[in-house]
Amino acid sequence: MKALVYTGTQEMAFREEPEPRAGQGESIVEVSASGICGSDMHAYLGHDERRVPPLILGHEAVGTVVEGKLRGRRVAINPLITCGECNACLGGRSNICAQRDIIGMYRAGAFANYVSIPDRNLVEVPVDMDDAHAALMEPCGTALHSVLLGARAIPRPLSEVRSLVIGAGAIGLLAALVLRDQGAKSLHLAETNGLRIQTAQNAGFSDVFNPLEELPDEHQFDFVIDAVGGAKTRAMGVQMVRPGGTIVHVGLQDNDAGLDTRYMTLQEVTFIGSYTYTMEDLRVALQKLHSGEYGSLEWIEQRPLSIGGQAFADLHDGRCASPKIVLRP
Repeated sequence: MKALVYTGTQEMAFREEPEPRAGQGESIVEVSASGICGSDMHAYLGHDERRVPPLILGHEAVGTVVEGKLRGRRVAINPLITCGECNACLGGRSNICAQRDIIGMYRAGAFANYVSIPDRNLVEVPVDMDDAHAALMEPCGTALHSVLLGARAIPRPLSEVRSLVIGAGAIGLLAALVLRDQGAKSLHLAETNGLRIQTAQNAGFSDVFNPLEELPDEHQFDFVIDAVGGAKTRAMGVQMVRPGGTIVHVGLQDNDAGLDTRYMTLQEVTFIGSYTYTMEDLRVALQKLHSGEYGSLEWIEQRPLSIGGQAFADLHDGRCASPKIVLRP
C-alpha cells in the first residue's frame, strides 16, 4: 500500500509500506480521509519522543471497513485504544486509561491506504456525510470534551459568562464553535496568524484579536480555553482569567513554565487539564458535525496524501489559512 511516512525531523516520504493485518477483535479500514493534527506536527518537528521514525502518522480518520464485523460500512475511527477493563474505562473515563495507546504513535497510523483498529473503536458515519467532515470527529471530540469539563466548573451558564479561546487552530476553532452551539454569547478568540484570524472571522466570530498586537484588559474572562498549550499562552490565560474563573488546558505545545500559581491560589482560579475524549464525546461530535450545528465547515482544506509532505511544511511555515488540512489517499 501507499503511505505517508515520517522518516526524520521535517522529513516525510510517500512510499510503499506493508499492509496492516487485523489482530484479534480488530478491523482493517480503507482510509478515505485523514486530518493532520497538532500532535502530528510535533512529531514532524522532532518534538515528540514517543513517535519514533520511521512511522506512519495520522489518527483523525474515516474510511470503509474491508475486513471485520462492520465490513462494507463507512466508519470514523476512535484512534484511542484502551484496555476497557480498568476503573477509568469502566467509570466512563477511558481517555485516562493507564494502558492507553493511539494509532500513529506506537503503531501505524492512518496516513495510508489501510489501517488496523479494534472493532470497538469504530463509529458508523451517516450515509450522506462528507468524508472530510467525518474526519473532524476526533478533533471535535477533543474540543467538546474540553468545553464540557470547563462548563461543569464555572458557577454560571455559558450564556452568562465571558469566554476566551486561545488559539484558532482546529481545536481552538472547534472549541469556539462548540461554545457558540452551547449558548456562549460573549466569546473572544486569540490568534497570532493573520490568515487564521480571517478564517475565524469568516466562520462567524467577530471578536478575534492578535495578542502580539493588542490585549483585552486583564482578568475579565470567566472561562478560558488554552488550545495552544505553550508557556506564553499559559501565562496569557492566567493574565486574562477573572478571580474565581476557570482555565481549561487542552493544547500540548510544550511543557515549560507559564503559570502564575500565586495569583491562581490567592484568586481561587480553577485549572483543568483536558485530554482527548470519551466514545460518547465522539458520537455527539459526529452527530453535531453532520447536523450542521457547528457550521458549514468550509474552512477545511483537502489535499492528496501523495503531496502530504508539502502540507506539513505549509502548516509549519504558517502559509495555510485553514486550521485543518485533510489528506485524501
